[in-house]
Amino acid sequence: MLKSEITGSSYVGHTSDITKRLIEHNSGKSISTRSKKPWRLVYQEEFQSRAEAMAREKYYKSQSGRIELKARGLL
Repeated sequence: MLKSEITGSSYVGHTSDITKRLIEHNSGKSISTRSKKPWRLVYQEEFQSRAEAMAREKYYKSQSGRIELKARGLL
């Protein structure tokens, strides 16, 4: 999970290389996050498969997932 240092908004996604992906978000290569940079990493989880990571991403983008993130103080 990334958090914009400018707007405080969050971004949830999955990647196999978190360092590279954070650099891409902060350099403006991602259209969806370009206007809210710089971003900082606030939370991450590791999974054995891409399918597991995608399922968790989907969960965090759901209402239940957002409630959990808010309860953890991440939103």
